[in-house]
Amino acid sequence: MIVAGAAVQGTGHLAAGQGCQDAFKAVGPGAATVLSVADGAGGRERSALGAHIAVDTACRVLAEDVPDAGDSPETWTRWTAAAGARVVAEYLRTVTALLETTVPAHPAGPAHPADSPHADVGALAATLAAAVVRPPWVAFVSVGDCFGTVLTRETPGAGAGDGPGRGAPAGTDTGRGSGTERCHLVLPPPGPGSPGTVFLSSPGAALRVRSFVVWEPELSGVVLATDGCAALTLDHPSVRGLPPEAGPLPSARFFCGLAATLRANGGDAEPLRALLSGPGAARTGDDLTVLCALVDGE
Repeated sequence: MIVAGAAVQGTGHLAAGQGCQDAFKAVGPGAATVLSVADGAGGRERSALGAHIAVDTACRVLAEDVPDAGDSPETWTRWTAAAGARVVAEYLRTVTALLETTVPAHPAGPAHPADSPHADVGALAATLAAAVVRPPWVAFVSVGDCFGTVLTRETPGAGAGDGPGRGAPAGTDTGRGSGTERCHLVLPPPGPGSPGTVFLSSPGAALRVRSFVVWEPELSGVVLATDGCAALTLDHPSVRGLPPEAGPLPSARFFCGLAATLRANGGDAEPLRALLSGPGAARTGDDLTVLCALVDGE
């Protein structure tokens, strides 16, 4: 399995003298690979640290007791939901303990770390997306506006109406003789009109975790990205002749092209870094982070 990622400081952050507030981390490959990206809140003074704590916590928690590939959908669903709640709880415990090394604890103790007036966990606010890849399963956990895409490879000789890719937009044939690769936005960013961004440190964050599993026998990759990458990696539905309410669509040129490049160069992340630093990325002033695992890249 090929695992590659890159984080690039946004042009707006560079102009404002801010460092990169994104973070990413991967654990594996092994029986399962854990991917995690986090986006520190731009207006919070210690959010870069919060993002690093978020990805460390997610990778540690989600690497524990991962179900087997042959386990039932119910087992995977229960495990993913419980693991998502643990990620939030462990993040809050870690940042609260960090802050309490310099802030006196309240004598009575808060009912919930995020409610503590003596430990401003909001100073380390970050959003998170994480994925556990154990083919044919992918388990997703998300808080906030990061997003995730699944890549699939159509079985050679399959009809146009066969297989899990049915109805998906055409991807890019990588030329490996193993069928056409397609991309599917399974974890979209919140749409227009959604409530404000939820952070791991937000009160009630554990109740607003998005967790779900995907069973995909044709799985060929998983890509996670922070919201600063949306303009570069997602297409407006009008590009496919669809109405606005269809929501954003993954760019096959970006996702499938990136996968082909990484397979060809053995996982060297420099082309990914160049993509995130190029003219197309300049449309957003935010930091840009992409992390991927290519299942059939061996």
